[in-house]
Amino acid sequence: MTAESAEPTPSSPRTRRLPSRTAAARLAVPAGVLAAVVGAFAYVGSVNPYEPGHYPVCPLLRFTGVYCPGCGGLRSAHAFVHGDLTAALHANAPAVLAYLGFAVLWTVWVIRAARGRPVRVALGPVHLWTLGTLLLVFTVVRNLPSGGWLTP
Repeated sequence: MTAESAEPTPSSPRTRRLPSRTAAARLAVPAGVLAAVVGAFAYVGSVNPYEPGHYPVCPLLRFTGVYCPGCGGLRSAHAFVHGDLTAALHANAPAVLAYLGFAVLWTVWVIRAARGRPVRVALGPVHLWTLGTLLLVFTVVRNLPSGGWLTP
């Protein structure tokens, strides 16, 4: 193997770029997604989920009394917007982790789009099963008497 053959070729994934477009055009979709998320968080931050009548009740909680993994998500977002991280984690810890994960993924997306590189998030079956198992464990624990500290 020579040094010449070790260099990436123009068609290899390391050097491949998206079709030539302006940076503004490449950043339009990430900017639109950010605008939608900021709008949603602004709404939840201004309309208090602790006051009844503004948001629908979780159907699983209403009919069974069981907290789903999403229960407390709006309260968590409300507290997060107002800078109360402790209350946000208490309302729904996985939701806070999802907010932070979104921020990281969005930042990577913007950087790669600005550089003209494709973005691929490749979650394999192991990742998805692990995530599902963690959410299931969270759901079971928060519905046990000893997991009351996880209830919203």
